[in-house]
Amino acid sequence: MTGSYLGFAAAVFMGFFSIVNPIANVPVFLDLTDYMTPAQRKQIAFKSVLVAFIIIVIFSIAGNTIFRLLNISLPALRITGGVLLFVIGYRMILEEKPHPEKRIDTKEGDPGISVAVTPLAMPLMAGPGTITTAMNYAASTNTMHTLIVIGVYGLLCYIAYLLFLSGGHIVRILGNNTMMVITKMMGLILAVLGVQMLLEGINEGIRIGGR
Repeated sequence: MTGSYLGFAAAVFMGFFSIVNPIANVPVFLDLTDYMTPAQRKQIAFKSVLVAFIIIVIFSIAGNTIFRLLNISLPALRITGGVLLFVIGYRMILEEKPHPEKRIDTKEGDPGISVAVTPLAMPLMAGPGTITTAMNYAASTNTMHTLIVIGVYGLLCYIAYLLFLSGGHIVRILGNNTMMVITKMMGLILAVLGVQMLLEGINEGIRIGGR
């Protein structure tokens, strides 16, 4: 049983890591906060991962309720989520920049709220693909699966937080070309996970329809 949970946690981590791709988001974070002090950058990094974590927790816990209220079946969600993940991965492989680097002027007001929520928390950390993935993995009736999804995403948020804080060192060490290669690899993994999720949804749908 423990081994199955570890395998599930590994699959969830790879799914989240591929779609969130915190390494590829580092240049965006640096661009949005290039004029800020180290203290402000730290605050923004923390608030962005905190907001993203709250979003995923809500969707992970409320997933089953949403299914019942809207009469959505798990196979349908898996098929839709698989297609969505494949499309995102496909775009990551082909496009030069998977996420547009859009500068937002936050010198007026609280930069920790405006930048942390958009675009860092949404859509970079907790976009539609991430929400779909969380709901899909947490849709099981096994409560432990839901807790694993939340815990794994919390771990990913912590990793993203550390990467944001050390972003400047990472770019200087790896270089832009290496980071682009990493993004392409993550896109490939994401596309494969999307196809697997799609096949599982189709198989389960056929099995349920044949009863």
